[in-house]
Amino acid sequence: MILPLFLALFAPPDQLDRTLAAWTAQILAANMGFAFEHKPAAVQPVTKLPPDFRGPAPVDDDYYYELVALRAFEHYGPALTIQQLGEQWKRDRAGSWGSSELTRLLLDRGVQPPDTGHPRYNRLWFTIGPQFSADIFGMLAPGQPERAARLARYYTRINGHAEAVEDAAFVAAMVSLAFTESDSRLIVEKAARLIDPRSPYRQCLELVLFLAHSSKSPKEIADAVEDRWHVEYPATNNAVANGGIVALSVYFGEGDFFKTLNLAVSAADFTDADCNAANAAAVVGAMRGMKGLPATEVARLNDRIAGNRMGPITFDPPIDERISDIAQRTVNVAGKIAALRQLPESEPELFTLADLTRYWNPAWTLERAGFGGAGGGLGGIRGLTYLDGDTLVTWPRDEVRGLLLRTTADLSSPQNLTLEVGAAQGGAWRLDVYANNERLFTRLIEGGMQTLTVPLPASGVDSVIRLYQHTLVGNRTPGSALWRKLTLSPAPPQP
Repeated sequence: MILPLFLALFAPPDQLDRTLAAWTAQILAANMGFAFEHKPAAVQPVTKLPPDFRGPAPVDDDYYYELVALRAFEHYGPALTIQQLGEQWKRDRAGSWGSSELTRLLLDRGVQPPDTGHPRYNRLWFTIGPQFSADIFGMLAPGQPERAARLARYYTRINGHAEAVEDAAFVAAMVSLAFTESDSRLIVEKAARLIDPRSPYRQCLELVLFLAHSSKSPKEIADAVEDRWHVEYPATNNAVANGGIVALSVYFGEGDFFKTLNLAVSAADFTDADCNAANAAAVVGAMRGMKGLPATEVARLNDRIAGNRMGPITFDPPIDERISDIAQRTVNVAGKIAALRQLPESEPELFTLADLTRYWNPAWTLERAGFGGAGGGLGGIRGLTYLDGDTLVTWPRDEVRGLLLRTTADLSSPQNLTLEVGAAQGGAWRLDVYANNERLFTRLIEGGMQTLTVPLPASGVDSVIRLYQHTLVGNRTPGSALWRKLTLSPAPPQP
């Protein structure tokens, strides 16, 4: 009785049509927006697939990871675990770029989900992978946004963490709401309430909604999002700023496919425009069904996703799936999930770059670390702060003040500070060592790892030791700092 009761209460009578439209809309929008991915924004309306597009739809990350998740549910059942999803990723060779590629490499090394998306192992945990993997979880819980968000929070930790996963929960909740809610503005507002207020992603959504309620235009809101959050997360595939663009595209799109699509691809320069367009369009598909999509462009997809490659990955056998079959299978799995008495536990998670020292050296605090942009869709963005095994790699958020590692130690007697430090290949930075108010050591760090010993004179029981990374280094190319070991030991007595 549970399944029929669920369907009667929550699932719309045209669930299959809306599910097919959500899949189709994201596939269309991803391919229509691809020309603007990590490039200048569109300034003229996009109304068609590219002239050289020949169906079927190619295999693309904006919908492939959802297909992998669907296969995992079919293979393992509705009580799928995230570890089983990882096994499906391995079978399907999922993971072509960004945090998803790192997940694939970690899985191959034996790291298990959710660690594959955790900052301890995945340096791109804050990027867009969870967002573009999330639409299916809304389709699997139609009309139940809390359940959709919970599913997304649990499963998308395979390729991201914290604010990136909150982005996924928001997208899944919007798609779920769209099955039963016809007002695009209410969809955004209701989904936003499900996001942890402490999360940077929720703060981005609050900015979007505050400015929207203040009668600001979509362009003004997009500029504010980019100025606040894209500067904080410079990678063009970051989750927070891109997720804000998805929100404003749905909010102002009024459930119209082309209006929503064009808001996403014209919002700002150098964004993950195709992913944003795909997520926003999936909401439109779930709202309007197939009648809300451009029939001519839909026909050009030939109802198929097919191909043998995605980035560096070759699929054997090649992918060849009918979109209509995928939609029916999604509805079938949704019914089985609806019958579950309990979903997996998935609470919101928070993480800051400062938290990395928990796993590296808890005696030290990390301040003013920057996200940088390595691994994003646009190359050449300097810096990134992350863990690489036993090495902490850092880049300052603010190049003027620099990055700071700090600890308090007992210097009632002289100590030696031993550091193993280096610079990223081809780069340089300046190390300054302070004990209390006195600078005791300064050196330009270039090349591979080196061991330095800095004598610290007796200066009190609760002495503050500060290590600065400065990247304004004259005629040198600024580089990330590599910190392997920091140890304090008693200084040998002087003869």
